[in-house]
Amino acid sequence: MKPKPDLPNSITIEFDDNHVLPLLYGHHNSNLAHIEKTLDVRLDSFGNIIQISGTKDNAIMAKTALEAIYKRISNTKGQSEEAPKGMIDDALRWAKSQSPDAISRFAENSSAIATWKKTISAKSKMQQDYLDAITKNDVVFGIGPAGTGKTYLAVARAVDALKSGQVERIILSRPAVEAGERLGFLPGDMKEKVDPYLRPLYDAIYDMMPPDKMDRMMAAGQIEIAPLAFMRGRTLAQSFVIIDEAQNTTAVQMKMVLTRIGDDSKMVITGDLGQIDLPSGQTSGLADAVSLLDGVKGIDITTFTGEDVVRHPVVARILKAYDKRDNKT
Repeated sequence: MKPKPDLPNSITIEFDDNHVLPLLYGHHNSNLAHIEKTLDVRLDSFGNIIQISGTKDNAIMAKTALEAIYKRISNTKGQSEEAPKGMIDDALRWAKSQSPDAISRFAENSSAIATWKKTISAKSKMQQDYLDAITKNDVVFGIGPAGTGKTYLAVARAVDALKSGQVERIILSRPAVEAGERLGFLPGDMKEKVDPYLRPLYDAIYDMMPPDKMDRMMAAGQIEIAPLAFMRGRTLAQSFVIIDEAQNTTAVQMKMVLTRIGDDSKMVITGDLGQIDLPSGQTSGLADAVSLLDGVKGIDITTFTGEDVVRHPVVARILKAYDKRDNKT
């Protein structure tokens, strides 16, 4: 690729491999149209040349994203299908980070996590920072709104650790009391009572391994999904522990959980401090722990914002609108 000097707010890129271009451009230039709409730029393609017109910052972002997608396609052996819309959106998020190292990692796809069913990659610089933090630290807090990948990426890293033999088991847990409902008032035995609360954790695991394999591992104790109360009195050695929806723990519960970690283990604690369902006046154990443990060696706190939401783009806009209103009150 050879960027050429251009007029202000206009950038021209020339690509070397014509075989990659149909995969980059998309059917009837659909990928280019998506970038145009997202960044409010104009992309004119002339064979292996694209001219980008728009505001300076947006034109640079479009150039960065296009070059990164081109490089990623070129580096993917045997790729014969056009770049999916999800990859285009990921590239745009990475381009907005304006971090050359981060963009290079997206292009190389060097941080991909191989599970039994699929390969999972970070979709933004913040997600990559989060994955790096999990690798480097014993305990990681992932704080932020729904849709930022906090729990899903933690499960992916846990599955990878189990698959590669770094740990002997995965333990997934979350408080079983949410939205004002208490287990004693729900019908059924204990499993029937808690399973609806734990369903998102089951879904994440099933997305990464065949159901029969997960069932065998659960029967063997290699994967355990249980309410938070089951953690009491245990030492969790050689385990990858994930505590989800931790904003609904009490300070006592959080201390109990944090002191369960044993040798050769990792713990990831996720939650959204804007979605606390505890009774009024009761302090969230997650908020308490984040305040108390910030800066402690071996512990990292990664904070996501609405900008990091990787669901439908309208979700990020909805969250931003709510945050704007809440910050006024």
